[in-house]
Amino acid sequence: MLTIYVDADACPVKAEIYKVAGRTGCKVVLVSNAPLRLPNECLAELVVVGSEFDAADNWIAEHAAARDIVVTADIPLADRAIKNGAVVIGPTGRPFTPDSIGSALATRALMADLRAMGEVQGGNAPMGQRDRSQFLQTLDQAVQALKAGRQPKWR
Repeated sequence: MLTIYVDADACPVKAEIYKVAGRTGCKVVLVSNAPLRLPNECLAELVVVGSEFDAADNWIAEHAAARDIVVTADIPLADRAIKNGAVVIGPTGRPFTPDSIGSALATRALMADLRAMGEVQGGNAPMGQRDRSQFLQTLDQAVQALKAGRQPKWR
C-alpha cells in the first residue's frame, strides 16, 4: 500500500492530503510532537514522537522509503527522504527532486545567514488557494505515477 508520510505539526495541507488519500486508497501516517485528531476520510495512523529537536523529522527519515511520499516544508528532511528514494512534496505543491534539493539546501543556508545578519526579516508568504490547488495536483500526480509503478515526471 502506498504511504504518505506527513510532517504534521505545522502542515497546512492536511485536509488536501486526506482528500487524495481517501480517493486513492493510500495510507496516511501523521508524525507529530503532540496528539492530533485522525481524519475519517482515509486510512490514517498517528505517530506521536518526543519533543526533542527534529524528533518527527528523524522518525520520518527512518521510515520513508522508495514508493512512499513525504509531505514536508523542511528542506533537510526532504533531502534525507529523497536519499531514501521517497517522493517529496512541499505544502505549496513544489516537488523536491534529486536535481533540485541541492539548490534548495543552498538557498536555505543563504537565507539563514541573511536573517542572522539582519538583512532579511519575516518568513514565507501565507498559503493561498492557488498553493492548495497546486499541492492537490502535484500530490495526485505523484500518487498516480507511483501506483503505475513509475516515478512522477515533474514539469
